[in-house]
Amino acid sequence: MKLLRLAPENTKFPFMRFRRVSYPMSAALSIMAVLLFVFVHMNFGIDFAGGTVIELRAKGGSAEVGTLRAIAEKLSLGDVEVQAFGSQADATLRFGLQPGGDVAQQAAVERVRNAVENDYDVRRVEVVGPRVSGELVQSGTLGVVLSIIAVLGYLWFRFEWQFAISAVIATMHDLLLTVGFFALTQLEFNTTSIAAILTIVGYSLNETVVVLDRIREMMRKYKKMSTAQIIDMSINAVLPRTIMTATTVFLALLSLAIFGGQVIRSFSFAMIWGIVVATYSSVFICSPMLIYLGLRNEDGERAGASAEEEAEKIEKPKKAAAPAPAKPGPARASGKKTKPSTA
Repeated sequence: MKLLRLAPENTKFPFMRFRRVSYPMSAALSIMAVLLFVFVHMNFGIDFAGGTVIELRAKGGSAEVGTLRAIAEKLSLGDVEVQAFGSQADATLRFGLQPGGDVAQQAAVERVRNAVENDYDVRRVEVVGPRVSGELVQSGTLGVVLSIIAVLGYLWFRFEWQFAISAVIATMHDLLLTVGFFALTQLEFNTTSIAAILTIVGYSLNETVVVLDRIREMMRKYKKMSTAQIIDMSINAVLPRTIMTATTVFLALLSLAIFGGQVIRSFSFAMIWGIVVATYSSVFICSPMLIYLGLRNEDGERAGASAEEEAEKIEKPKKAAAPAPAKPGPARASGKKTKPSTA
């Protein structure tokens, strides 16, 4: 089992010392992500930009979705969706708008016809608009906002208000950096990308709650330690678990990115980026925020105050007591003669 441990146990890494570096860096990356979204924009896929749908029927046997997808990828049509529908012989091929306007779009349709005419009959060609309408986008955004508010209320009730606000700030940080990742890399943003963002939100909250729960446990156990020391101890305690979880998910997503094909490419790369960002934010964004929000170990404060009061009560009687008389020393010599005492 020691060979499978990715992090040593009982580490004492001072994570809170780096909060003065992590916060400016994260703020700069978040601002950059917003600027990329506003000025560079994202590469919206068929679901948002529209495209062309070609309905096909196999001349003999059933429609091979994998074969059709391979043919479409060779034609360099960009984002392509191939789906089976109806009977086993029917399939639809959907690709996005081509650069060059209507002429380029019609040329793409002809290339598809020529590529599949030996095995398939083209039954219908139709230009469609965006499948994800503005109303659906608004509803999805409202759902995400309401879910974050619900999480905020749950964490506020389950922990303290500082924990809830820290978790929401870390989650918003992960969302901004993921959107900036899409704008920077120009990966196609489609419905699978929305699924990736929602999955990243869930993973980020899970990692954050694990760290926060250990911090609360340590605060109850070590009542006289400072908040920064408790946070460092808590993060080091869950560090092996955090690294093991992130590595396991990363390897699974890496396999999807390499062997999953074009269909889930944007989902896989977005999730890989999100796992890294969520692990980072749970340690360097959420946890230090507790210090900035003024989280204090109240039990420890009361214990420390009572100890000081007891010490003052002990010290006060000592100060009020009169000093003890000095021991008599040898008699000083004087000019007067003294009569010797008689027994």
